[in-house]
Amino acid sequence: MKLEGKVALVTGSSQGIGQAIAVRLAQEGADIIIDYRSHQEGAQETLSKVESTGRSGLIVKADLGVVSEVRQLIQSGIQHFGKLDILVNNAGIEKNASFWDVTEADYDAVLNVNLKGVFFATQTFVQHLIETKRTGKIINISSVHEELPFPHFTSYCASKGGVKMMTRNLAIELGPLGITINNVAPGAIETPINTRLLNDPEKLGALLKNIPLGRLGQSQDVASLVSFLASPDADYVTGSTFFVDGGLLWNYQEQ
Repeated sequence: MKLEGKVALVTGSSQGIGQAIAVRLAQEGADIIIDYRSHQEGAQETLSKVESTGRSGLIVKADLGVVSEVRQLIQSGIQHFGKLDILVNNAGIEKNASFWDVTEADYDAVLNVNLKGVFFATQTFVQHLIETKRTGKIINISSVHEELPFPHFTSYCASKGGVKMMTRNLAIELGPLGITINNVAPGAIETPINTRLLNDPEKLGALLKNIPLGRLGQSQDVASLVSFLASPDADYVTGSTFFVDGGLLWNYQEQ
């Protein structure tokens, strides 16, 4: 119970990796603010799983691409629990299109959620910590694509590259305040976003050949690392990216 007495916000926690993180942090003793944008049933499922650990949860609907909603999400959590100790910036979206076909609307959608939302959620959280004179932990769910090219997903890669540099920069700015910030960068994880891939044996087989461990990751693989970074065990860790990819990044070959 390394997080007993802590309060954590996990954005995009109605399914997949976000849900697994919320439940794992609850198992370690944290109360959880559950954020969703459109999947209310999933948020309720996350809440049930959090409460089954004996911890408390709060569901808040917010679009992470809208700064006013990002700020309201954090303020609602603080108002309910009295404080916030851990921020996990998990919410993210991607749009598949050849570069020359990308629309401004799709570009804005991806960058607003994946980069602007992360920026202003982090800012609002840091302002709370400064006001209450406390330390805290920020964990961003990035992607192997902060390093690895991903043809036809250029806006997604740009957003994750931005998160990488934001994390490095803030490690320096926030360090004197006792606030740590790190990235967890998943590779191919078996989640709802990859349903099409899971149902295509040819593409799945080609991908698995690029993964030295020979399997897709599970949401729990990511949640375990987030749990460590949120705990006192990681008090001296900041400004880093941790890849959870079975070795994919250093073995990948475009087919």
